[in-house]
Amino acid sequence: MNYISTRGGKDIVSAAGAIKQGLASDGGLFMPQSIPQIDGQDLAELCEMSYPERAAYILSRFLDDYSYEELLEDCEKAYSPDRFVGGAAPLRKLNDDIFVLELWHGPTSAFKDMALQIMPKLLSRALVKTGEKRTAFILVATSGDTGKAALEGYRDVPGVKIMVFYPVDGVSRVQKLQMSTQLGENVSVCAIEGNFDDAQTGVKKIFGDAEMAALLNDNDVFLSSANSINWGRLAPQIVYYVSAYCDLLNAGEIIAGEMIDITVPTGNFGNIFAAYIAKSMGLPINRLVCASNKNNILTDFLATGTYDRNRQFYTTMSPSMDILISSNLERLLYVMSGCENTAELMKKLNTEGAYTIDSTLKAKLDEHFTGLFCDEENTAAEIKRTFNEDGYLIDTHTAVGLNCAKQYMEANPDGLKMVVASTASPYKFASDVYTSITGKAPTDELSALDELSALTSTEIPYPLKDIDKREVRFKTVIEKQAMPAEVLKNLGIKG
Repeated sequence: MNYISTRGGKDIVSAAGAIKQGLASDGGLFMPQSIPQIDGQDLAELCEMSYPERAAYILSRFLDDYSYEELLEDCEKAYSPDRFVGGAAPLRKLNDDIFVLELWHGPTSAFKDMALQIMPKLLSRALVKTGEKRTAFILVATSGDTGKAALEGYRDVPGVKIMVFYPVDGVSRVQKLQMSTQLGENVSVCAIEGNFDDAQTGVKKIFGDAEMAALLNDNDVFLSSANSINWGRLAPQIVYYVSAYCDLLNAGEIIAGEMIDITVPTGNFGNIFAAYIAKSMGLPINRLVCASNKNNILTDFLATGTYDRNRQFYTTMSPSMDILISSNLERLLYVMSGCENTAELMKKLNTEGAYTIDSTLKAKLDEHFTGLFCDEENTAAEIKRTFNEDGYLIDTHTAVGLNCAKQYMEANPDGLKMVVASTASPYKFASDVYTSITGKAPTDELSALDELSALTSTEIPYPLKDIDKREVRFKTVIEKQAMPAEVLKNLGIKG
C-alpha cells in the first residue's frame, strides 16, 4: 500500500516512508491510496484477541511493509500492563446507553499515549527499512497532551531527537510540569508567547522551509513529526474504536452487525477522523458526533460548510481542544472530494483564513457527522452531574464529549449504544474538576490533585504522583517568530 499527499503532490511513498517523512513535500498530509476493509469474520476473530493483537491486526492492513510479527512485537511492548496500568482502552459502562472508552491509562495519563507508545517503534523500524542514516529530529506543537506523550515515547530512542513547542499560557499547570520535568538525553521543551495555533503554524512553516531542510540535511538531520499530521500517529488511533466495538460484542451489549454511535471531543480532528476511518473500513458506526468546547469552529463548519478561523480564540478549562486550525480536517476533505479541491481549500485557508465547501461535499459530511459544542458552564455542570449521579469522575474534555453525546441522543433518539471517547485522566485538570464539583477553588493547582483525591476517594494516577517534586529542566520562553532559530540552536547548527 502506497501513500500520497492530500494536495496531489508527486510524493508516492511506502508506509515506512510516510512515517519517516511525516508531512508531504507539498505541505499536504499522507493518506493511503485505499482504505482496507474488515468484515464480520474479521470482527469475530478480533473479539478473541488481546488489545496488542488487535492493534497488530489492524495496523498490518495499513502498514504492509512491516511484517505482522514486527507489529505484534512492538504492540506487545507498547501496550504492556506496566505501561498501561488499568489496561489499554478499557470500556466503562456509564448507563444502559452510554459507554466511556477510557484512553488515558498510559504513562502520561492522556489518550495520546495510545498512539505515541507505538509510534516511536514504528519510526525506528522505518529508519532501518528506508536505509536512513541521518538523525531524525521530531518537531512537535502541542496544546498539552501530545507534547508529554511524544517526549515520553521518544525518550532516549536511538537515532532520534525531539523538540516540543507549547503555548506558555495555554496548558494546565500539571501539563506544563509534565513537559518541563521530562527526563531523557534527546529531549527538549520550549514555550512560546502565543496560542496552540501559533505553535502549530510555526512547526508547519519550519517543515515547509526548503532552506532549513537543506541546512539540516548538510548536518545529517531531517525533520519528522509526532503530531497527528503523521500517519504513524493517526493509524494506531483507529484501533481503539474497533476494539471498543469488540468489547461491546464480548459483553453482550450489542449483536454482530449492530450499529453504534460514537462521540469524540476533538480540536485537531485527528481522533474523530480515526473513527471515520474505522467506519470506512466497515465497522458498524452510524453517527460520529464531533464535540467541541467554546472554540466551536468545527461545530460551525459541520453546520454551515464554512470554515472560518478569523474569530475570537478562547482559553478554556479543556485546553487540548483550544484550537482554531484543525489539521486533520484536511484528510477528511481529501477522502470526500479529492486532492485538487483539497489543495484549493487549504490555499484559501492559508491566504484568507476561511473557505466554504460546495453543496455536494457538504451533503457527504452530513451523512456521517454531527457537530455540537459545550460551553464552560455546561462543562463544569457535566463534571458535577456525572460524579454525583453516576459516581464517575471525568476530566474537562470528557465532560464536553459526554454533554454533546447527551445533546445528540436527546435530539436523535435512535436507540443505539453511544461510545464516548474519554481523552484524559481527571487529575490532569484537577483544579477545574475540583472546582466544578465543589463550587470552590482548591488551595492551588498542584494541591488540587491531593484535594480531589480526598474529595472523591479516588487515586492519583502513578504518572502524576508527586509531580511538583520533580526537577524542572526546561524553562525557555520565546517569541513565536524565534522557533526556527531555537531549532537550530538546539541542534548546535549555525543558521
